[in-house]
Amino acid sequence: MKAAAAHSSWRIGAVALAALAAAMAVAVLFVFDPATAGIYPVCALHAMTGLQCPGCGGLRAMHQFLHGNIGAAWRLNPFAVALLPAALWVGLREIARVSAGRPWRGVAIRPFFGWLLAGALVFFGILRNAPLHPRP
Repeated sequence: MKAAAAHSSWRIGAVALAALAAAMAVAVLFVFDPATAGIYPVCALHAMTGLQCPGCGGLRAMHQFLHGNIGAAWRLNPFAVALLPAALWVGLREIARVSAGRPWRGVAIRPFFGWLLAGALVFFGILRNAPLHPRP
């Protein structure tokens, strides 16, 4: 019985620590604008080639989203904004799973959805670098 209780308290502590770390990261992103603050890393692909990876603009988009500027966030990285509901659902689901101490079956654990996400990332990365509009 004691081992199960110790494992349960460890699990609750890990969830609380992860939630605290996530809250701190969101607070830093809310306060410090990635467009002007020099504390965020730069994209190596963009720095070397000028191309935008699927994540380029993601931090700036999340900063704008946190400030309620949904349109600006969408213009910076629509893929990141579109994934927010799914990321929130998966995060809350994982917190519930870890807190319960047993695996939860569901859509997100099937490999197909991982491959679908990877394919969507590649497609978005190609699409955002395609010359869809003539440049002056």
